[in-house]
Amino acid sequence: MQARWLAKVVVLLWLPVAGLPLATAKAKSPPALRWARGAPGCTFTHSDDGNYYYTLTTVDYDVTLRVDSQELSKVHRRIEPFFSVLMNVRYHGRGTLPLEPSKVSLEFVRHHNVVQTSLDPESFSLRTQEHVDQLEFETEREVKKHPEKKEERERFLQTYKKEVTDFQDFLSRQPLSSVELTPANAEATGWILFSTHSKWITSWKSPEAFILRLPLDQLVLEFPFALPPDQEDLELRHRPE
Repeated sequence: MQARWLAKVVVLLWLPVAGLPLATAKAKSPPALRWARGAPGCTFTHSDDGNYYYTLTTVDYDVTLRVDSQELSKVHRRIEPFFSVLMNVRYHGRGTLPLEPSKVSLEFVRHHNVVQTSLDPESFSLRTQEHVDQLEFETEREVKKHPEKKEERERFLQTYKKEVTDFQDFLSRQPLSSVELTPANAEATGWILFSTHSKWITSWKSPEAFILRLPLDQLVLEFPFALPPDQEDLELRHRPE
C-alpha cells in the first residue's frame, strides 16, 4: 500500500502544471544565419596587406569580419596570448539595433570544438596590470639576491611595462563597444579578442578552422572561416573593374 501511494506521489510531482513548460525543457536557441561561399548576401575579399574580409548583408545591416592572415603567428608574440578579429557593423534600418560584443563567441573547430566567449577589455587590462605588479615584485627580489643583474632585470622590466601600457591604451580605445545603432548612429567598428588559454588548444593546425558567432537582431550570425582560407574563397575575390 505504501509503495503504491509513493508511486502516485512521484507521478504527480513529475507531471507539469497545465500551461507551464517543464523545468528541464531547453530554451529555444535563436535561428542562425550563416555566411556561406557564393550564397546571396555573402561576399569574401582579401587585400594586398594580408587581410581577409567576410561580409554578410541583410535588409537592415551589413556585418564585415576582418581576419589578419598572420593572426596565428602573432598570438604567442603578444603580452597575453589571444586571437583577435576586427568587426564592422553598418545599420541601414529605421529603428534600433543593439550590438553586444560580450555575447560574441569563437569556436576552435579543430581543437575539440572549444568555444571561447569574447574577452572583457577592462578585465583583461586589469589582469595585465597584475602581471606587471608581480614582475616588479619578482625583479626586486631577484636584484636583492643578485645585484649584478640589476641593470639587466630593470631594463627588461621597463620594456615590459611600456608594452603593457601600450596594450592597455589599445584596450581602452579600440575594442568593439556595446552600442545601440540607429539611423543617426549607424556604424560601429572595433576589435574583439578571444583567449587561447585551454588545455585543448595546443599547437596550431594547418589549416585552422573557426566559427565566429554574433547574436544580432534575434538571430545568431555565423562566420565560418579558415586560416589560411580555402583556395575557392580566394578565387572569389572581387577585382576592381
